[in-house]
Amino acid sequence: MAAIPCVVDHGMDTKIHAYGYDQCVTVCVCKEPFKKPSLPLLLLLLFKIYSSSPPENPFWRRRVKEMKMKKGYQHCRMLKLPRFPLHCSVLLMLFTISSTPSQAFDYGDALSKSLLYFEAQRSGRLPYNQRVSWRHHSGLTDGLEQGVDLVGGYYDAGDHVKFGLPMAFTVTMLSWGVIEFGQQIELAGEMEHALEAIKWGADYFSKAHTRPNVLWAEVGDGDTDHYCWQRPEDMTTSRRGYKIDEKNPGSDLAGETAAAMAAASIVFRKINSHYSHLLLQHAQELFEFGDKYRGKYDTSVGVVKNYYESVSGFMDELLWAALWLYKATDNEDYLKYVIDKAHCFGGIGWAITEFSWDVKYAGLQIIASKLLHEEKHRPQYTHILEQYRSKAEYYICSCLGKNNGSKNNIDRTPAGLLYIRQWNNMQYVSSAAFLLTIYSDFLQKSHQKVKCHEGLVGHQELRNLAKSQVDYILGSNPQNMSYLVGYGLRFPTRVHHRGASIVSYKENKGFIGCTQGYDNWYSNPKPNPNVIVGALVGGPDCQDNFSDERGNYMQTEACTYNTAPLVGVFARLNELQVPLRASY
Repeated sequence: MAAIPCVVDHGMDTKIHAYGYDQCVTVCVCKEPFKKPSLPLLLLLLFKIYSSSPPENPFWRRRVKEMKMKKGYQHCRMLKLPRFPLHCSVLLMLFTISSTPSQAFDYGDALSKSLLYFEAQRSGRLPYNQRVSWRHHSGLTDGLEQGVDLVGGYYDAGDHVKFGLPMAFTVTMLSWGVIEFGQQIELAGEMEHALEAIKWGADYFSKAHTRPNVLWAEVGDGDTDHYCWQRPEDMTTSRRGYKIDEKNPGSDLAGETAAAMAAASIVFRKINSHYSHLLLQHAQELFEFGDKYRGKYDTSVGVVKNYYESVSGFMDELLWAALWLYKATDNEDYLKYVIDKAHCFGGIGWAITEFSWDVKYAGLQIIASKLLHEEKHRPQYTHILEQYRSKAEYYICSCLGKNNGSKNNIDRTPAGLLYIRQWNNMQYVSSAAFLLTIYSDFLQKSHQKVKCHEGLVGHQELRNLAKSQVDYILGSNPQNMSYLVGYGLRFPTRVHHRGASIVSYKENKGFIGCTQGYDNWYSNPKPNPNVIVGALVGGPDCQDNFSDERGNYMQTEACTYNTAPLVGVFARLNELQVPLRASY
């Protein structure tokens, strides 16, 4: 089987690389604009077909080695490529050359890198198989002051506070990604790492939920933490814990944590039934706690208000938690809650144009919409579920720019990036790409279309938009930069991240103090000594401009909930490339 050509324009020197391995095809990634080859180049391609030797290129040798290492040659098994006669191969290659897009991205590599990021964000005692080698143990006394064990979990971003609400949303999104795209993640060889990322967060919440009506909401506080620029291994800032309970409620935090534990219980149901049952028990207790003792968590935990204020309130999280518990248990009481509270809790009232750690309505509405097709619910629920779907499609149409009026649509940058707001806009882009991908698959399987103000829209248009957003993230943008750190040839090198910006503890165990970090490392114009692979930074402004400066935290800080939705999307896009390659 002849290999697929990759035509790369290097100025005056245009080269064709073609190489096949057994019956597997490896498609090289064109990092530069595609250039249609001339007849002499096609003749060169024919010569390459007859040649069995690979090009002298270290990247290709590494790719072939990686292919050999894939368990059971799973890519070869799946493709099952026939051996074509020479003339068929040539025709197929000519077709490929005429129809190949300007840029191609290795979504499998992006998936692998995205999961590495969660290892860089780990707090606590790191395991023996920790792959991010520049990190070391940290936060080993968390909770000690309050007499509880709060060691573990994730730092949310470039600082060292463990904020419960965004951490729980991170675990929910990682779990949802595995639930929807587990087969694709398995195919890419990343299931083990995805499960580890989920379990690291779920284990922490199991410890933080010390009693049925007590959940520890935060460790450390942003005010004192931001006075220091230190490695997590050197922390001298407060590690005080803050909790919610009957007298100090936090229904939003309890609800999101319940959703995270319920979603994680689904992930582990067939892998570790005992662990799954434990997570589900926590989820049920947390939901009951949040529903019985209602209130916003940032009222009870005042130190969080300047960092993760619950602007949307707690009603979306309670609906969100109930729906995830219904998916985890098939207990109709939870679905009835979602139906009965649909109006008064805003589930069918709010038409939303963002989905984030704070605002869950769009995700809730997407899941509720899919229940209509499953037809397991009572007939009297249909009318309410249809209203959920109407609001879900409002969100989808707002992404597509097909609602009535510009105020009802999400803005775009000149280069086409969805744009919600200035600070950390990429979080909304990654979550939108996730929901678009899920709903696209739903439409395809159910043979349905979205009803927008401007007409019916098919699944492919949703998928194309999701892919365009991911491709922008990976480098198809005016900056020619990947906003996923460590991916591609050019990416942010001065990420606003304490641990990444200071020499690794393993290289220099000398203590680095609060102000010393600011003086010697924060203000250092050089690139970070440690690359925080897989981190999705805040990204460009509304005009596609980006400044790679450590102090530019609106654009260069990364968060766990930025990357979490991309895990499933990368896996799905990676799978979609396979039929394309097989068709050659």
